[in-house]
Formats: sequence, C-alpha cells, structure tokens
Amino acid sequence: MAGNNSYTIVEYFGGDDGYRCGYCKNEKGNFSHGMWSHSLTVQDYQDLIDRGWRRSGKYVYKPIMNKTCCPQYTIRCHAVKFQPSKSHKKILKKINTFIFKGVVPKEHETVEPMDSVCEVAGPREPIKGMECAITDIQKEVAECPHITKVDRNEADVTPTVSETPRKEPGSVLDGRTTAAVPKPGIGVDPNRPPCRKAKDLRRERRHQKEQMKHSSVGASSTLTISPPTPTQTNQTKTLEDFLTETCPDSSSHCLEFRRFLCDSPLEAEYSVDGPAMGYGSFHQQYWLDGQIVAVGVIDILPSCVSSVYLYYHPDFAFLSLGSYSALREIAFTRQLQKQSPKLSHYYLGFYIHSCPKMRYKGQYRPSDLLCPETNVWITIEQCLPHLENSRYARFNPNPDEGDAWVLKDVGRVLVLHRRTIMPYTVYCRKQKGSSDETEVKEYASLVGQNCAERILLYRA
Repeated sequence: MAGNNSYTIVEYFGGDDGYRCGYCKNEKGNFSHGMWSHSLTVQDYQDLIDRGWRRSGKYVYKPIMNKTCCPQYTIRCHAVKFQPSKSHKKILKKINTFIFKGVVPKEHETVEPMDSVCEVAGPREPIKGMECAITDIQKEVAECPHITKVDRNEADVTPTVSETPRKEPGSVLDGRTTAAVPKPGIGVDPNRPPCRKAKDLRRERRHQKEQMKHSSVGASSTLTISPPTPTQTNQTKTLEDFLTETCPDSSSHCLEFRRFLCDSPLEAEYSVDGPAMGYGSFHQQYWLDGQIVAVGVIDILPSCVSSVYLYYHPDFAFLSLGSYSALREIAFTRQLQKQSPKLSHYYLGFYIHSCPKMRYKGQYRPSDLLCPETNVWITIEQCLPHLENSRYARFNPNPDEGDAWVLKDVGRVLVLHRRTIMPYTVYCRKQKGSSDETEVKEYASLVGQNCAERILLYRA
C-alpha cells in the first residue's frame, strides 16, 4: 500500500522503569515498552496495534501485561454488526432532545468520569444539518480556549439504563397473536384519514414549502412524499437512524460535524480500494451553534478506525460527548466499510477490567479482546470470566498455542544506521563489539515478524 519511499522509523526505549498509573494512582506500578516513531506507515501501525501497541502522539507504547498494575487489553468492536444498547439509545435520544427542543437532561449534574491514562491513551466525535469537510488544514482548535483533553483510553461511563418496553397494540400468547379490541364507540372511523406521526407531517410540510419555493422561481423538479409503510414505522431504529434524524425547522440548537486531516506520525496514504479521504490521522470537529464543543482524533487504517483522543468543552459534559462520539465513530466506520470492505472494525483503545470506570468499553458489542500471550482475538464473553478471577489473564484456550508471528531470526531486523538501511547482521559486522543484541531481540519479539522485517530500527 505504501509507496517504495515510505518507511516506518522508530527508536526503541525498552520498559524497565515503572511510572505513575492513571487508573489506580500507583506511583510506580505502570510498566510499558515504548518507542518513538519518526514516521509510521498505516499498515505498520495496523500490525502494531494488533499486537497490543498504541500511540499517543508520536510515542508508541505497549503495556507489560503481566507486570503492570492495571493490565490494558486491546479491544475492538465489530462495527458492521454493532447494535446500540439501551443506554446507547438513551444517549442518542438525549442529544437529539437537546438539539431539537433545547431540553437539558435532569441528570446533567452528573458528568461522565474520565480519568487520564498516565497521560497516554485513545478517540471520539458529534448533528443538525450535519456537514462533513475533508481538507488538509492542520490548525482547527484555536477558537476553543477551555477545551478539556480526554484520552480514548480514558473512562467514559454511562450506566446501563432499563427502559420500559413500549406496549404494542397486540399481545402474543402461546404463539398466537391477539389483536387489541377497541372499546365500543371509539373504534377507527373509516371515513377519516389514517393517523400519521407528527415527525412525518413536519417533514411533508417542509417539502411542500420547498416545492412552493421551487415553483416560484420556475423550477421544473417536483418532490413527492409517500406516507411510510407499516413495515417501515415498526422497524427497530438503527444507529444511523438516530444520528441522521431530521431536525425540525424550529430546532433550538445546531450541531455540525466536520473532518480535517491532522498532524501525526502516520504517513497519509491513498489506495484505489481504500476510503475516499485516504488513510491517516484526522480531526473530527463538533460545532454547536457555531462554537467548537469537541474535537476527536481518529486514525483510519487498512482494516479499522482507531480512536485516539477527544477534546471537549467541560460546559457540555452533560451531553455525554465521549459516548456519543464513540457511537458516531462506529457509524463512520460502517460508512467506510462500504467503500473498503476489509475496513470493518472500530478500535476503542484499551479495556481495563480492573478499573470499573473503564469497563464501559465492553458495552460496544460484538467485541473482542486481544490475548496478551498469543496475539489472537477472543470474544469478550469468553474473556470476562478469566478477568473476574485475575487482573492478568491468557484468553486463548489452547495451552499449546504461542505467538505465530514472533521473529526468531533477529538478524533479519532492519536497521537504519548512518542513513543506510541494512539487516541487523550487517550492522553487527560494522559495529564490532555492539552490546545491544538483547535489546534488539526484545524489540523483535514485541513488534513481530511482519514489522521487524519492514520497520527501520534507528541506531545512532
């Protein structure tokens, strides 16, 4: 995918020192391997995150799972199969109610708890006449002085809410459908037109106004509105239905969504079978009544959309922008999948079961967690029983299976030395007495065979 002149260049730092944990606040309990990426191709980063790595700016890190105080498991959601839960629907309805009617939720005093992740973490994004602009602008957030930074690896909790089931006109008993019998004197009048939803009536009136406007200027096109069929009105709403719900003309607020290319170590790339805007890192802006209220950062990679950061205005925390932006990003992933079929997953960063505020990510299902020992994906339903018993767990049920992509011949690691690319074996001959073999072996085992044979390991 990348051009012949595109390379990933990294400096590996190891992971011996402990530092402060942003979850349990242990001052020396957080351990991770780290490397600085001078440049990063999208395919190499895709391979790295599929081995448990994660980027924060140009710093790429991998938690030492069996040593760190709060193990961080890479989590991905199957975006195409995703169905919003009751709590997700409540958030979407809350946003729409605020936009359409200006109603602030009663529970607005409760803010989504969002902890930092040792200053390292992961994404998000928000609607009226939703407009999407994709440009090469790299300065977008200057108008928002009171922005709060949130990592996609940070807690964004929305408690599960039980909704009262909507009663239908008929009930099902013993497999038989029984129609509700109207009371005498108040049955349906056959001489009157059938009842229609207020939303559909508003939409029809709006289209009628447009027709009149076009007619007044001699427009030749006509618009016709067909009443919804019973099958359409009774269908369960999809995620896209909530996000694209038409705003009435009298809406109290206007929420817009814009996308911009942003600065990152990822090299922007384009492919004939990829998304129209290409691969790379993008800012997604949320504008409320002409003011930026949130900015999300995402990475579009060959087989996923990866969440990176969210910046949001604290005055609008009552809108649950963290969860809302995740839902929008899932919908965006589904949109890209129609252009590029293999781009079908949404990565939420890390799932930390030992931190209750980080368990919300497990609500975006179906989802998988990455086995820390074999680097294979296991459904979250299979993983949770293990995590209930231990903070660190191997998920792969096959005890004999290991890491299939570990690089055994360290001599094949590519090294960038004095502006020359060479295998590690050649580098060793040039640098007689070099004492970095242990470090290079560790690096090779962590990045895997694919990356070790493509990524350039910088050596001064």
